Amino acid sequence: MTDANRLDALRSAHLADGQRRSARHSVRVEDYLEVLHELELVEGRAKSARIAEHLSVARPTVTKMLKRMAEDGLVEYERYRGAQLTEAGRKAAVGLRERHGLIVRFLQVLGVDEETAHTDTEGIEHHLHETTLAALRDLVEKAESDPDWWAQRSQ
Repeated sequence: MTDANRLDALRSAHLADGQRRSARHSVRVEDYLEVLHELELVEGRAKSARIAEHLSVARPTVTKMLKRMAEDGLVEYERYRGAQLTEAGRKAAVGLRERHGLIVRFLQVLGVDEETAHTDTEGIEHHLHETTLAALRDLVEKAESDPDWWAQRSQ
C-alpha cells in the first residue's frame, strides 16, 4: 500500500468511525456506562466518588457527565445519592459488557493473560465494527469449543 493509499484509508476509517459513533455513544459515555453498570451490580448504586475512583477523574467531572447522561435519558441522577442506569442506559451497558467480554475472550484465545487482555480491551473495544465483532465471536466460539482446531493453526 502506498503512503497516499494509506492516508486515504485512514481518512475513510475515521469518517466511518465517526458515522458509527454518531449512532452510538461517545467513548467517554461508554466508559461511564460500563463503570455505572459494574458498580450497580456490586454495590447497588453508583456513587460519584466511586465512579471518579474507577475512571480516574475528579468528582466535579463525574457530576457534569452524570447530568449530561441524565439529559440523554441514560441515568437517573440525584445529587449526593449518585446515579442509576435507566432501562436505555442498562441496555447499552449490557451490550458494552458483552463486547468487552468477547474481546477479552478473543485475546485469551490468542494466549494473552487475563490482566493484559482487560487492559488491551479498554483500548480497542469502542472502535470495532459490529461485523468485526460477529467474526470475532464466531472465531472465539470455534476456538473455545474445539481446542484441537485452534492448536493446529501453528502446525
